[in-house]
Amino acid sequence: QVQLVESGGGTVQAGGSLRLSCAASGRTFGSYTMGWFRQAPGKERLFVAAISSSGGTTLYADSVKGRFTISRDNAKNTMYLQMNSLKPEDTAVYYCAGGIGVDPYDKAPTSYPYWGQGTQVTVSS
Repeated sequence: QVQLVESGGGTVQAGGSLRLSCAASGRTFGSYTMGWFRQAPGKERLFVAAISSSGGTTLYADSVKGRFTISRDNAKNTMYLQMNSLKPEDTAVYYCAGGIGVDPYDKAPTSYPYWGQGTQVTVSS
């Protein structure tokens, strides 16, 4: 089992940047497919990006492609989401998720068994 803790959220103006981190406990982080999801008030939780256990495969939602970059450092048990050119519609609570054996091309939140508590990202216009 792994415990996940997000950090790095905050308020930024449109066009700005933020870097989210997801710190994982345990010694098997390098075995987990990891993903980022986001949920706006009153909306469903949506896929943002995913990265394979080795970091060799990444997938992005069309809405963030070219603006967001997912990465991981298995030696530090940490995953990152670099968010550039932020837009007001990126405002949401961002969650990191993980699972062993999850296909990084699988965008369904239900495929991930482990979740962080979320971090708020607010983009003002």
